[in-house]
Amino acid sequence: MKVVAFNGSARKDGNTAILLNTVLEELKNEGIETELIQLSGKALQGCIACYKCFENKNKRCAVEKDEMNAHIGKMLEADGIVLGSPTYFSDVSTNMKALIERCGMVARANGDMFKRKAGAGVVAVRRAGAMHVFSSLNYFFLIGQMIVPGSSYWNLGIGREPGEVKNDNEGMQTMVNLGKNMAWLIKKVSV
Repeated sequence: MKVVAFNGSARKDGNTAILLNTVLEELKNEGIETELIQLSGKALQGCIACYKCFENKNKRCAVEKDEMNAHIGKMLEADGIVLGSPTYFSDVSTNMKALIERCGMVARANGDMFKRKAGAGVVAVRRAGAMHVFSSLNYFFLIGQMIVPGSSYWNLGIGREPGEVKNDNEGMQTMVNLGKNMAWLIKKVSV
């Protein structure tokens, strides 16, 4: 069993990564292999609506100039997917949006190829706007017929400067509980 997580923050090891790593640590404690992919510094392009993925049906995006097909492959191999984004003007980061658009379109073109995988969104926020980000991440999972585990609160942590999110005790506990719940779900679904 494996879970792949994507950090959509421009800060490679900032608050979003801290939250994601907290979830992943709980998954590791349950014997699930994990991988964190940092999108920081990557130039990921959004979907160009060419619909070649619907023609080719090869589980790949026709745009080959970036790392998106590798990311799609990682999602396909995994039993669970975690998407993490900071809150940028009440929305996901540009790289996270590109990931959602292109991976989502390829998945739809190939019979909802992430169907019944576990999926969870994680949000870092300074103060407000996180619920829209949380919804955007969850829409990716829900339209793809994925299974979304809950936690003890919405999956967000509050902090602006790198590391500040660790001071949000409730947010950190929410990530711990999310990791435990996702591990439980993956084990139940894999039976």
